[in-house]
Amino acid sequence: MSRNVSVSSRRRFLVGGAGAVGGGALGVLGLPGAAVAAAAATGTVYIASDSTAQTYNSRYYPQAGWGQKLSSFLTSNITVANHAIGGRSSRSFIEQGRLAAIHQVIKAGDYLFVQFGHNDATVGNPERYTSPADYKEYLRNDYIRATRARGATPVVVTPVSRRSYNASTGKFNVSFPAYVDAAKAVSREEGAPLVDLSAASRVHLDGVGIEGSKGIFLWLAAGQYPNFPNGVQDNTHFQERGAVEMARLVARAVAGLGLPLSGEVVPGARRGPVSLG
Repeated sequence: MSRNVSVSSRRRFLVGGAGAVGGGALGVLGLPGAAVAAAAATGTVYIASDSTAQTYNSRYYPQAGWGQKLSSFLTSNITVANHAIGGRSSRSFIEQGRLAAIHQVIKAGDYLFVQFGHNDATVGNPERYTSPADYKEYLRNDYIRATRARGATPVVVTPVSRRSYNASTGKFNVSFPAYVDAAKAVSREEGAPLVDLSAASRVHLDGVGIEGSKGIFLWLAAGQYPNFPNGVQDNTHFQERGAVEMARLVARAVAGLGLPLSGEVVPGARRGPVSLG
């Protein structure tokens, strides 16, 4: 598929008539916490994302994704359906029918959290690569408008940071900046709720520092875990502690969005780092 995908070719992946959608969830944006409905929210949070969010079975322990841990920070009124899977970009997730599978079951009162960018940026892989401009339009038409057409609320999540450190500044670099900017722009243009996980994860990483960040990412010594007998040094994926922390950051941001879901974030997510002990 050409990197310069036309708007018309994009739309053939769109499930349903998103063009008829108006304001949708716009009215809930920016509301103070007190304005959230007093009645408990119920529903499902669907996650469309990549390997940084996916659920891993015990054969991969301690590797984990933030979507795998998100339910720990939401009340029992909310179900998390994690459809994140490794190696997918915003485009390939659609082409493979994975977004359609979500749209077949999502309903009014549900949410779709969408986080892509890591695989979209792989220029050398035509099955994954999606230009920032096309990524923005997929978010707009397929993830935001088509989700609203089903009465559900899309939440745009900027791509979580990699372990990319700038020694001269003593800070972690912005990962995939063009995709972060595109996600923010389409969120603003469409009035869609935004979780800036890119910024939140960098603040956390700056706080723990370059050595401390090894405990967030999948940096394991040889013999430390049976599933990784030779050890690993992975600057993209998380071990359990990191996945828990990233999920907490997502939940903490959701608590401030003024959505019905905001009231279902548990108190522990609103405070400091989570301990696994």
